[in-house]
Amino acid sequence: MLKEFKEFAIKGNMLDMAVGIIIGAAFGTIVSSLVNDVLMPPIGLLLGGVDFSELFLVLKSGDPTGPYATVVAAQEAGAVTLNWGVFVNSLISFLIVAFSVFLVVRGFNRLRRQEEEAPAEPEAPPEPSAEEKLLGEIRDILKAQA
Repeated sequence: MLKEFKEFAIKGNMLDMAVGIIIGAAFGTIVSSLVNDVLMPPIGLLLGGVDFSELFLVLKSGDPTGPYATVVAAQEAGAVTLNWGVFVNSLISFLIVAFSVFLVVRGFNRLRRQEEEAPAEPEAPPEPSAEEKLLGEIRDILKAQA
């Protein structure tokens, strides 16, 4: 098993996977910022100044009892909350990432199809062997003598 792992690691698959994970994590951070800092504030403003990260439902009040102005205040009071605004932000982030991955996979598939559909260049005939060259010379000599 250790031998198989070494072969797997040496082939470069692990390096490719590590690079993909690092880039994916960085992309996820960018998308989260895009959703939380760029997309949701104008949408919240259009909906009457709503901050989606602060939309929550109190399932059980804490001590002191609510109403609570923020999620943090509710959690500090020990209330049980359903933070559906944060879920909406995460859902939008997921949809953006999923669509981006779809576009990348679609592009790769299109390139692969183009390569498969492209006509293969005709191969040049193989170079005649030394024996064939010698036989050809003999043939030419015999023709010249006849």
